[in-house]
Amino acid sequence: MKIGVLALQGAFAAHGRVLRTLGAEPQEVRTPDDLARVDALVMPGGESTTMSMLLTTSSLEAPLAARIGDGMPVFATCAGLILLAAAVHDGRADQVRLGALDVDVRRNGFGRQVDSFEAALDVRGLDRPFHGVFIRAPVVERAGDGVDVLASVDGSPVLVQQGRVLAASFHPELSGDDRIHRLFLEEI
Repeated sequence: MKIGVLALQGAFAAHGRVLRTLGAEPQEVRTPDDLARVDALVMPGGESTTMSMLLTTSSLEAPLAARIGDGMPVFATCAGLILLAAAVHDGRADQVRLGALDVDVRRNGFGRQVDSFEAALDVRGLDRPFHGVFIRAPVVERAGDGVDVLASVDGSPVLVQQGRVLAASFHPELSGDDRIHRLFLEEI
């Protein structure tokens, strides 16, 4: 199985390193042709409005939405979660909303850069806490009935799954712990 990593902006290299440690050979995705050659995709954190514009200018928005709609497995972190959400609060009016997750998110909902934090997360399915790194992280304000909440911070979902889509508010690629990437690979 070929695992793609959306490589338009953000922490795509860090995700690639984690995937390699797990035996995967990640493929960078920058064009619709790149996307057509992968079976699953990681959407990294970064700056969601910039990533949104780059999805449009690279002509990836429509093929990405179609592939996700057809059931392609996706693992998204931070900005990736924002792009997958059904609704985005505090985003730009023209920001891409792929609608692949029945969640409403608030950009930078946990605060600005100076409010970034780390937390021990109890993740359903993991045997011990996961070290979550939150950098200008989005808050999931609403999770629909079909969304499984796998971890929360102060009552706010921070790791959710809906079908073949897994999404985190935090940056597991920066934690030094590969268990959430492993969960994604095991699911697919």
